[in-house]
Amino acid sequence: MFQKYLTIAVAILLIPAFSSANENKNDHDHHEEQEQHTHSDKNIERIQVRASRLGRIVTESATRTEIINGEEIQEKALMRPGNISMLVAETGGVRVQTTSPALGSSNIRLQGLYGRYTQLLSDGLPLYGGQTASIGLMQIPPTDLANVEIIKGSASSLYGGSALGGVINLISRTPVNEYEGEVLVNVTSKNGQDITSYFASPLTSALSASITTGIHHQEEQDLDDDGWLDVAGYERTSVRPRFYWQNDKGANLYVTVGAMTEKRNGGTLDNAIMPNGSTYSQIQDTFRTDVGFIYDQSLAEMMNINVRGSAMNQDHEHEYGSVQEDDSHKSYLIESSLSGYSDKTAWLVGVALQSEKFDSGTFSEFNYAYQVPGLFSQLDYEASEDISMSFSVRTDWHSEYGTQVSPRFSLLYRPENWIVRGAYGQGFFAPSPFIEDIDEAGLSQLEALENINEERASTASIDIGYMFGSIESSITLFSSSIDNVTELTVIEGGNGISNKQVRIVNAVGESEISGAELLLRYRWQDIKFTGSYLYTDATKEDNPSFRRVPLTLTPQHSAGFVVMWEEHGSHLLGFEAYYTGTQYLEKNPYRQRSKPYWHLGLLGQITVGKISFFVNAENLLNVRQTKENPLVLPEQAPSGRWTTDIWSRNDGFTVNAGFRYQFNR
Repeated sequence: MFQKYLTIAVAILLIPAFSSANENKNDHDHHEEQEQHTHSDKNIERIQVRASRLGRIVTESATRTEIINGEEIQEKALMRPGNISMLVAETGGVRVQTTSPALGSSNIRLQGLYGRYTQLLSDGLPLYGGQTASIGLMQIPPTDLANVEIIKGSASSLYGGSALGGVINLISRTPVNEYEGEVLVNVTSKNGQDITSYFASPLTSALSASITTGIHHQEEQDLDDDGWLDVAGYERTSVRPRFYWQNDKGANLYVTVGAMTEKRNGGTLDNAIMPNGSTYSQIQDTFRTDVGFIYDQSLAEMMNINVRGSAMNQDHEHEYGSVQEDDSHKSYLIESSLSGYSDKTAWLVGVALQSEKFDSGTFSEFNYAYQVPGLFSQLDYEASEDISMSFSVRTDWHSEYGTQVSPRFSLLYRPENWIVRGAYGQGFFAPSPFIEDIDEAGLSQLEALENINEERASTASIDIGYMFGSIESSITLFSSSIDNVTELTVIEGGNGISNKQVRIVNAVGESEISGAELLLRYRWQDIKFTGSYLYTDATKEDNPSFRRVPLTLTPQHSAGFVVMWEEHGSHLLGFEAYYTGTQYLEKNPYRQRSKPYWHLGLLGQITVGKISFFVNAENLLNVRQTKENPLVLPEQAPSGRWTTDIWSRNDGFTVNAGFRYQFNR
């Protein structure tokens, strides 16, 4: 009942604001460079947030948005130039979970919520799809990123049903007034190679452009000599040009086009066999293309209109042993919003049409095409110098799951050196066949989806931060309740109609997740220290016993410590240590709980002029799950999978080294 009244209250509060407020110069404009200068009296980095739609300075926004800045991105790019997994994995409250041990695909879990609820954006556009495929995270290089914005908790009021668990917005670099570029070359001790490049230049007084390219190779690796590949092999190439245009009348246009192709191989090595005596290769070929644009126009002194759109097509050819699957994923967005501001308020109202389509050439019973028109609005109100609020609400009319209302409320209180935030949000997620368990086995053993309800969640958090001089600290308390979670269940005794073994159903009862994040940062001269700790209590109702059991693959305790010594233009030396506690495991014949483990790493870089040489050592303790238990199951699971879940590292000790050459720097 409380949730119903909250939704009505938010809608009522927004109505007078839309009728009386003047317009806002839309700080969400892609082309307006973010402010990163130092505040005159508080020495606080002022970074403009775009994921919250109204573009507030991060320390002044009621919506808590965590920033991975350019300095951190440059460091992580040296550790893993081929994808962004390490970049986001080492952020507090964020866990990158491997969903397919054979292919190495992963998704991003925010504060324990399922990875399929995380919306991945590029400059505010869903270029990787409304429901990003798990393998997509491993196919995005960090080469051209300026920063990354993370909103944890339901953001459906801002971005629709795909953002039930939160948003990760990848912000690209904006070209400056002169030519610049860089080339990075990397090799690894596991016979992997990466070559990435970024070039940007003004073309005319009003037009500039950038282009990012990547070529990546990884040789297949069987580290424990059991015939099953522990590290999948792949060949990948990608290219992304971007264009930026603006005139002196307040108009801006941003256009991007991307293409990526990859061949990825996993499963058994050569003629190795599984326990049933057969080989089992797991192969995925991917070809993805996308296009997106953002047009922004000032209509008056304090009013702005924004139009944006994107289209994505991703074709897959899968091989799961003897089963071949071909499919296509398509995603479209067209959106328009009007925004404005006055002395105390900033507001936005908009309309959107999203479309998601899946077409399987092999199993047509899983095909779907969702059309989702929606209305959304946001109101930021500054009640006083220290108190501000943000209200947002979105109504979507889903072609399959009907009318969905998603509200969110955030409050900011910042006396002197303190920052206190509270947030509450609701959202929904439109189910599809692509839950985490399907990544490993495909659709061949899955019964067609029937009588499935949308997944819904309520999330809440309280964040208390303190900044003084070179010290930054914060504690976050969070809680989530998810209803109608979709999960895989075995069809007992068969259904008498087909040979399908498993089906997707809505779980009985709610999944409940709560916990706390602790963060401490300290900078002493050129040395930066960062410590973090995450406690998570995540349970679900077990069926048929109706008792609560822990969520699988969700460590109750995890922590990290990083020390980085950097003098720009000279050298960098870093050490990191991450602890992952025990995790509850399900359907694992070797153990019911995982072992805790440490991940240690060392990074060093020396810069001479325009060239930087780097060496990075990962997993210094050579942690590997197959040292504890086999990865391959004694017999094939009903879903078709042949492996247990990954609860630890699977790649062992690895060293990578290379150089980065920067032009006009």
